[in-house]
Amino acid sequence: MALVSFPTWRFIATQSWSTEQGSHGPLVLASGIWLFVRMLPETRPVQHKPAAWRAFGAIFVTALSLVLFRIAAVIELEVYALYALVVALLYAFVGAAALQRLWFPLLYLLFAVPLPDSLVAALTNPLKIWISESAVSLLYFLGYPIASAGVTIQIGQYQLLVAAACAGLNSLITLSALTLFYVYMSHRANWRYMAVLVAAAIPVAVFSNLMRVLLLILITYYWGEAAAQGFLHNFAGLTTFAISLVTIYVLDKLLQRVWRFAAGKPAGD
Repeated sequence: MALVSFPTWRFIATQSWSTEQGSHGPLVLASGIWLFVRMLPETRPVQHKPAAWRAFGAIFVTALSLVLFRIAAVIELEVYALYALVVALLYAFVGAAALQRLWFPLLYLLFAVPLPDSLVAALTNPLKIWISESAVSLLYFLGYPIASAGVTIQIGQYQLLVAAACAGLNSLITLSALTLFYVYMSHRANWRYMAVLVAAAIPVAVFSNLMRVLLLILITYYWGEAAAQGFLHNFAGLTTFAISLVTIYVLDKLLQRVWRFAAGKPAGD
């Protein structure tokens, strides 16, 4: 299995995890494997190997998909086929009931898999345009000499380009993954609670990246382009992401109170 999966893992490590958009991958993989190993003993009472033909069928279909996608050099789908093959092998050894108990680490590990480039472009481009236009509109309202054309921003003598990293997709994926992990480890909340909090992570991530772009525009305007491309560029990203994490934590505490109130329980329970 290691030999079969090595080319795929090498691609993920060199082409995805080494970039800003995929930098969360190793953290998700390590924490996901840790959680999987921790939860695996809990499934022993329900572990039951499926019928041989079911196990063989699942492994055959997923392995064939992996081979076909590798031959066709469709690396994005090859990654998902490899993931499906791993799940099929687990199914063959522990059965469907055990996999149901392991649903969370299996779902969480999907965040370590890079999204297809076509999907990234489809999601990123509208976000880049919206963030650019929103930042320009706000600063123009405040009296700054600023204008934009698409994702290109002109402020004073400087011209900036809103890159994919500033569109918020990376923060959205990372924040969603960390939110899922935090909620599950904190109180093993049900899937509805998780869905609500992860949905809240979407506007939080987009808004934090809008703040990041605003900060970088103002840094460029007051201190020059070199300042915005150096240490302050990374610092702005880390700061806004940290604010996003704190916001999610606060939202979780508020949502717990609302959830208990809706269920008719005292807020302190």
